[in-house]
Amino acid sequence: MSDLVLEIQSLDLEARGVARHDGKVVFVEGALPGERVRARILRQKSSFDTARAEAILKPSSQRVSPACPNFGVCGGCAMQHLDPAAQVAVKQRALEDALWHIGKVRPQRMLAPMHGPAWGYRYRARLSVRVVQKKGGVLVGFREKRGAYVADMTECRVLPPHVSDLLVPLRHLVGQLSAPKSIPQIEVAVGDQTTALLLRHMEPLTAGDQRLLAQFAHEHGVSWWLQPKGPETVHPMDPDDEGRLAYSLPQFGLRMAYRPTDFTQVNHAINQALIARALSLLGVQSTDRVADLFCGLGNFTLPLATQSREVVGIEGSKILIDRAREAAMANGLADKTDFAVLNLFEVDVQWLRDLGYFDRLLIDPPRDGAEAVSRALAALLPHERPGRIVYVSCNPATLARDAGILVTEGGYQMTAAGAINMFPHTGHVESIAVFESSVPGKSVAARSA
Repeated sequence: MSDLVLEIQSLDLEARGVARHDGKVVFVEGALPGERVRARILRQKSSFDTARAEAILKPSSQRVSPACPNFGVCGGCAMQHLDPAAQVAVKQRALEDALWHIGKVRPQRMLAPMHGPAWGYRYRARLSVRVVQKKGGVLVGFREKRGAYVADMTECRVLPPHVSDLLVPLRHLVGQLSAPKSIPQIEVAVGDQTTALLLRHMEPLTAGDQRLLAQFAHEHGVSWWLQPKGPETVHPMDPDDEGRLAYSLPQFGLRMAYRPTDFTQVNHAINQALIARALSLLGVQSTDRVADLFCGLGNFTLPLATQSREVVGIEGSKILIDRAREAAMANGLADKTDFAVLNLFEVDVQWLRDLGYFDRLLIDPPRDGAEAVSRALAALLPHERPGRIVYVSCNPATLARDAGILVTEGGYQMTAAGAINMFPHTGHVESIAVFESSVPGKSVAARSA
C-alpha cells in the first residue's frame, strides 16, 4: 500500500498519533497531535489500522528531540519525543476521558497534575539478560519495543545515573560467570543507603562466581541478592546486607525497610509528594480511625498513623503485611496500627461492617482496581459510610469503573481528581481521586463544624 498523508488529531496512551482515513481510525507511531505526517500502513484490521510515520511534514510545537539514544528501539519509553509538560496534559486528559466515558462521572474540580524529575527517576527496574554472540556477547537492558529481544543499550536516561553506568560493567560481569546463559534477569532496587541487584540464576553459582560478584559489589558500591529458585529463595549474598535496603519519608520521620522483591513505588520523589497530597486530601484528624486498603508494606499506613488515632492496614500478601508490621514496630507506631491479610477482591458489605466505623478510608489497589471494596462501600447504610475516601489508582479505567459505583450506587460525591506522572515518557497513568459522603453528621464538613 502506498504511503498516506494524515492529520494527527490526538494521542493514545501508547504515544501513537490518532488520525482518520476514509472513516477509519489509524494509529500512527511517531506522530503527535497537530502534525501532518506521511505514514506507512503496518497492519490493517476491520476497525482500525496501525501505521508508522515516515516523514513529519508539519511538526508539532511540542515535539522535542529524544534525550536517550535507545528511544524508538527500547520498549521502556514511548513519549520521549513529546515535551514533558505536554505528556502530563495527555495523561490528565486520559483520566478525564476515562472517568466520563467509563464511569459517567466528572469530578467537581481537577487537581493540578503531579510531576517531578523527568530523568533518572526509575528506582526499580527489571533488566533482561541475554547472551547474543553476534552482538558481542551479553546484553543487559530492557526489551525492544516490538518483540522479545533485549535492546543493545549502554545507557538509560530514566534510570539513576549510577545505575545507568552499571549496564556495561554488568555485561562484562555476566560474561565472566560460569553459566551466563542461565541468568535471565537482574532486578534493580535503589534505596537511600544502597543499591540492591537481584541476580536470578538458574544454575548454582560457583565459588569463582561469588568472588566475581563480591568484587563487583565492592568496586561499584552495590549489594547483591540472589534468587536460585522461586521468590521464597531470595536472600542477600552478604548477610550483613539484610535490612540495609530502605527508603525514607522524612516529612513523617519514617524509614521503610524492604526487600528487592517487595512492591515499592518506582519514583521515590513522586511517592513522597503523593503521600503528602493523599494525607492532605483525606484531612485526617488526631481522633480519626482510618483504613488503608491494599496497604502493601505500609507506604501510606505509617504516615497516616503519625496523624490519626488508629490505622487498620489490609493487604492480600502476608509477606508485605509482615514487612508492614516490622516497619510499624521499628518506627514506634505498633500501638497505633493494626494489620490483616485478606483477599480484597472477594469482600462484601458485612465484612466491612464487621471492621467497625472508619472516619477516613484510603484505597490504593493494583491495576485491577477495587470493585468488590467499592460495592461493599456503596452497600453501607448512609450513617455507616466513611466521611471521605481517597483512591490512588494506577489504571484510569478501573478507577473510573469504581468511581461510577461509589457515586451512582453509594451516594458519594467525587469532589476532586488529578493525574500523577509517576512514569515520565511512558503511557502509564497514575491518578488520585477524592470521594465525600453527603450524609449530615458523617461528612467532613459536618464533622469539622
